[in-house]
Amino acid sequence: MKFRLRASEQVSGFLDKGTNVTGELEFAGTLRIDGNFHGSISTGDVLIIGEHALVHADIKVGEIEVHGQVFGSVDAKRRVEVTATGRIRGDVRTPVLITSAGGVLDGRIEMAGDRPDETTIAAHSSAQQRARQERD
Repeated sequence: MKFRLRASEQVSGFLDKGTNVTGELEFAGTLRIDGNFHGSISTGDVLIIGEHALVHADIKVGEIEVHGQVFGSVDAKRRVEVTATGRIRGDVRTPVLITSAGGVLDGRIEMAGDRPDETTIAAHSSAQQRARQERD
């Protein structure tokens, strides 16, 4: 599996497969999680959720790449990327959203630029979409 990192970025922390962590996580740099995490995560930098990761958390980051599963809200200052194996079940707020074919987003998506009047609701949860289809 490839993780695209800029030439200036290096993974500065790693929670490997088989680890279980509960609590509040704050860090600087780039952190990759491949284990299980439950709590809250906060950074102005980059979080990578590995393919085997299971994360139950409210997340506030600069950027996030999701290759595994996230349950909870995601608030990213710069970018959210959901790969083909990635799953987010919760609300997402970000100015830039990248979703690969096969990636799953189940929740509200709010995309806003620098100005508050640019806020746009981009999608509804799949449950809301099914309810609307059943009514029609």
